[in-house]
Amino acid sequence: MPLSDRKLVQAWLQKAAHDLAAANKLSGEGDPLDAAIYHCQQAAEKAVKAYLSHAGAQIEKTHDVERLIKLAAQHLPEFGRWLDEAEIVTPYATRFRYPMEDVPVEPERSEFEEALDAAQRLYDFVISVLPAETHPI
Repeated sequence: MPLSDRKLVQAWLQKAAHDLAAANKLSGEGDPLDAAIYHCQQAAEKAVKAYLSHAGAQIEKTHDVERLIKLAAQHLPEFGRWLDEAEIVTPYATRFRYPMEDVPVEPERSEFEEALDAAQRLYDFVISVLPAETHPI
């Protein structure tokens, strides 16, 4: 794999890891969870984009993790097992980002924890299928 491609995959993974760290940092007891849950979605999205970058696929400008998972599954069918996680995190690209009727200002702690767990599992899966040379330093 050319150095420039490896660095791009590493950059996507590092951004995903930063989003996971931000989600954890922003989720202390009593902290509002709207920003934290957004970072869960971002971590999952960027992890899958890291894989797509590694596979040489076109990276779509989308926040739809389900769509990205389906694209990744065209290269590695095991991604199909991660659609449930994608379904969990995808809505958080926008759900709590803007005030909307009939949407609370922030998620419940259990909703956040489910999103964080889904994002972390998806990130860990992506790391497990990529060569060590692409892992963030």
